[in-house]
Amino acid sequence: MELSFDVAASTALPPALKARALERLGSDTITIAASEYRSQLRNREAAAHRLAQRLREAVAPPPKRRRPTKPSRGSVERRIAAKKHRSDVKRLRRNP
Repeated sequence: MELSFDVAASTALPPALKARALERLGSDTITIAASEYRSQLRNREAAAHRLAQRLREAVAPPPKRRRPTKPSRGSVERRIAAKKHRSDVKRLRRNP
């Protein structure tokens, strides 16, 4: 069972979402094939579900940009203390 959807010719999406979907999908049409079930009806439902999921992902807003932060003073001190402790453990393993 194959299901096709022409994003460029669709009137179901607003122009902004249509442009975002076309940019992310890379083509004008989406074709979904489903053949995991023996029943044609279940394959059609599976294809429709996958098509809807693919469209949802294509029109989703971009994630918020991460604002870089510096490590806290306490975390830096803990890291350096752990490195010194590890260094001492390895130093004690050496032959005198």
